[in-house]
Amino acid sequence: MERSNSYKDGLLFTAMVVAECTNVGENILFKLATNKGMSYFVFIFYSSAAATLVLLLFPFIFRSNTASLPLLKFPFISRICLLSLIGSLLRILGYTGIAYSSPTLASMISNLTPGFTFTLAIIFRMEKLALRSLGTWAKIIGTVVSVSGAMLVVLYKGPTIISPSSTAVQSLQWPLQSTQSKWVMGGLLLLMENLLISVWYIIQTQIIKLYPAEFVVTLLYCVFATIISAPICFLGESNLSAWRLKPDIELASIVYSAFFGLTFTTVVHTFGLHMKGPVYTAIFKPLSVAIAAIMSFIFLGESLHLGSVIGGVIICVGFYVVIWGKANDEEGGNEDSSKVSLLQSP
Repeated sequence: MERSNSYKDGLLFTAMVVAECTNVGENILFKLATNKGMSYFVFIFYSSAAATLVLLLFPFIFRSNTASLPLLKFPFISRICLLSLIGSLLRILGYTGIAYSSPTLASMISNLTPGFTFTLAIIFRMEKLALRSLGTWAKIIGTVVSVSGAMLVVLYKGPTIISPSSTAVQSLQWPLQSTQSKWVMGGLLLLMENLLISVWYIIQTQIIKLYPAEFVVTLLYCVFATIISAPICFLGESNLSAWRLKPDIELASIVYSAFFGLTFTTVVHTFGLHMKGPVYTAIFKPLSVAIAAIMSFIFLGESLHLGSVIGGVIICVGFYVVIWGKANDEEGGNEDSSKVSLLQSP
C-alpha cells in the first residue's frame, strides 16, 4: 500500500513538473505566433475548441472511471459554468499580458500563484491558520516577500545583463522591445491572471469533490469555456481574414496548446487538486522561471534584465519560505496524529 502511494505521488510530481514545462512551451509558441501577426483572440478560441475535440475521446477510453458517478445536477453544472467563465477570463488576461510583455515576465509573475492560493485556501478553510505556529508565520512572510519581488519585476526593468546575438535570433525576435508602459500593463494583466488561477484552483477543488471524475470534469470545463469565449473572441477580433490559419507557427501553436497546454495540463492539475489540494498544485509554478528565461533567450531573442533577475530571486526566496512553512505544518500535523493514535491504542 505504501509503495503504491509512493508510486502515485512520484508520478503526480513528475506530471506536475512536465505540466509547467509544457506551459512555458505554450507561451513561447504563442509569442512566436503573435509576432507573425496572429490575434490572441483567434488563438484562444481555436485552442479551446481543439482541446474540446481531443477530450471528447477520453470518456470512451476511460469508461471505468465514469461508470458509478452521480448524475449531473444543477449545483455541479453551475460551478462548471463559473469555472469556465473564470478560465476564459484568465486566458484572455494572460495572453494579452504576454503579448504586451514576454513569456519570461509571465513565468516570474506566476510565482505569486502559491501565495494567492494559500491565502484563498485559508479563507475557504482548506488550509489551517495557527498564529502561534512557526510554519504559519513562514507562509505569511513568504507570501509578502513573493508579492514584493513580483512588483519589482513589473515596475523595474533595469539595465540589460545578457543580450542575444542579433544574427542568431533575428528571424525570431519581435520587431520592437516592449515599452515601459506596455511592460507595466502586461505585468498588471498577468497579476490579475494569476489571482484568477488561484480562484480557479479553489473552485476546481470543490467541483472534483462533488464529481470525482477528472476527465469528465475537464471535458465539461473545456466545452463551456469554448462556448463562453466564442462571443468574446469574435467581438475582440472582427476581421474575418484573421481567422484563416496559416500552416506554420500559427497552426503549430494551436495544436500544441490543444494537446498539451489545455488537455494535458488541465487534466494533471485536476488530478493534483483531487489528490493533494490547491496549495500543492500551485507550488510548482516557480519552476517555470528558469525554463522561460532560457527558452525566451534562445527562441525569442529576449534580453535578460537586472530587474527580472533581482525580482526573480526575491520571489523564489519567498516561495521557498512558504514551502518550508507548509512542510513544517504537515510535520506537526503528522506528529499530532501519531500521538492521538498512541493514546487511543490499548
